[in-house]
Amino acid sequence: MPAARERRRGPGRRPGSPDTRGEIVEAARVEFAAQGFDRTSMRAVARAASVDPALVHHYFESKEDLLFAAMDMPFDPRVLLGSVVEGPRDQLGERLVGAVLQLWDDPQRQRRLLTVVRTAIASEAASHLLRDGFLRIILDQIAAIPGIDDPRRRGNLVASQIVGLLITRYVVGLEPLASMPADEVVARVGPTIHRYLVD
Repeated sequence: MPAARERRRGPGRRPGSPDTRGEIVEAARVEFAAQGFDRTSMRAVARAASVDPALVHHYFESKEDLLFAAMDMPFDPRVLLGSVVEGPRDQLGERLVGAVLQLWDDPQRQRRLLTVVRTAIASEAASHLLRDGFLRIILDQIAAIPGIDDPRRRGNLVASQIVGLLITRYVVGLEPLASMPADEVVARVGPTIHRYLVD
């Protein structure tokens, strides 16, 4: 009977192994790098990992979740931006900058985020994935904020400021910005971000 069940399973498919999730993530990393976010499907990742597509969905609810795992992102931008949207509208920019700094000032997360940024700078495939996958998901979240007109343009302007801030503060270590207290950075940069978003 077990042999019959084994024969009915599709060729090359397996139900899982001790590190099936890790193998799926590695296959996704290769697929995303080769095909980009849009052209990569959960089914294609399952094929590359030699597992049943249902198993990919078992570990990852969406392609976005799979992307974050493949990039080894230490946070979910959908959760981060969801918390930023809550609260007074006139402090939206300050909340966004504050949330980003809180994330990056965490030593364990900062190490991983620095690796992501440096890899994206050095690798065209990683840069493409960061730009057309990860950042686009963030821009889509910004576009969902009620009352924001021309969200794509506004989101790009916000991204230019945030990415520039992160590189100068954490990657290059430009002083005095690198050692400036987070509250002061929020007070100085937040209004610009707010203007890009809503003014």
